[in-house]
Amino acid sequence: MKKLLVSLCVLVLVLGALAAAGSKEAVGEQKTYNLMFSHALTENDPYHKAFLDWADAVKTKTNGGLVIDVFASSQLGAEEDVIEQMRAGANIGHNTDSARLGNYVPQIAVFNGPYMLENMDEVKRAAELPVVKGWEKELEDKFGLKVLSFAYIQGHRNVISNKPVFKPADLAGLKLRTAGAPIWQESVRAIGATPVAMGRSEIYSAAQTKAIDGLEDVYTAYAAAQLDEVLKVVSETNHIYLINFSVCSAAWFNALPAEYQTILVEEADRAGYAVSERIKTEADTVKAQLIKEGIRVIPNSELDMEAFRKAGEKAYQVLGITDAKDLVYKALGK
Repeated sequence: MKKLLVSLCVLVLVLGALAAAGSKEAVGEQKTYNLMFSHALTENDPYHKAFLDWADAVKTKTNGGLVIDVFASSQLGAEEDVIEQMRAGANIGHNTDSARLGNYVPQIAVFNGPYMLENMDEVKRAAELPVVKGWEKELEDKFGLKVLSFAYIQGHRNVISNKPVFKPADLAGLKLRTAGAPIWQESVRAIGATPVAMGRSEIYSAAQTKAIDGLEDVYTAYAAAQLDEVLKVVSETNHIYLINFSVCSAAWFNALPAEYQTILVEEADRAGYAVSERIKTEADTVKAQLIKEGIRVIPNSELDMEAFRKAGEKAYQVLGITDAKDLVYKALGK
């Protein structure tokens, strides 16, 4: 029933957008296109402003021919439901990750695996690799999902709870919120914790009621959601360097004028790398403020990082994507 309601709401929005576009065309004006772009983060998150900047740039460069409406906090529905709407051809885009895209093309999930890529330079190089382009083409041709950008980097995810963590054994029995995609689940399990799939909007209350013991997250999202009110210890495991993908319906994208396609992709990358640089700086500022407010931060220099890296390899083995990881590493010279 919930999925049906979400689908109906999205359908109403899509029909409204199409009707608006059609009415303009009918009176001889420039045909307009609309992309409803959603994300799961709050309006306080740096990504939200980046998506608004992207929308402004696209609208300006297409003289209003392509308009992006940005929806925060999963307003268009759960991520998995929104992705299915995109696959059906709706004029919808979403900020997602390779973990969920790995549900369709398993190899692409490696980018959300433990200790896969570790800095922005590696991300930029990986985005241009032929093997990665091949996975994106398969995603488009077989599953109707067009990757617009591989440029949204939130930084390193850490274990956040009320317990200090120094080695994988310290995570035994700890229930950590994570997304439901297999690579997220297996990554958390590999480093020693018990994964609990849960939407972002549920984390705060779940931590309050002890339904979870913590989560794994980046500093900026952790602070923006005010989770520091209920979870007071950050252990810098740095277990995932979080890379996000801007994705839309391949059918909708391919129906755009070629010029609009180019602008949409180029401006997505531009906004993505710009916000990623800002987040790098902002994360340090947020971290300092959290410490000032009483949050305990255990730096990775105090953790057994060798043990964490070794433990993380199990996630790739369990999912059968070790070969995909090795292909990317070989191409990057790692």
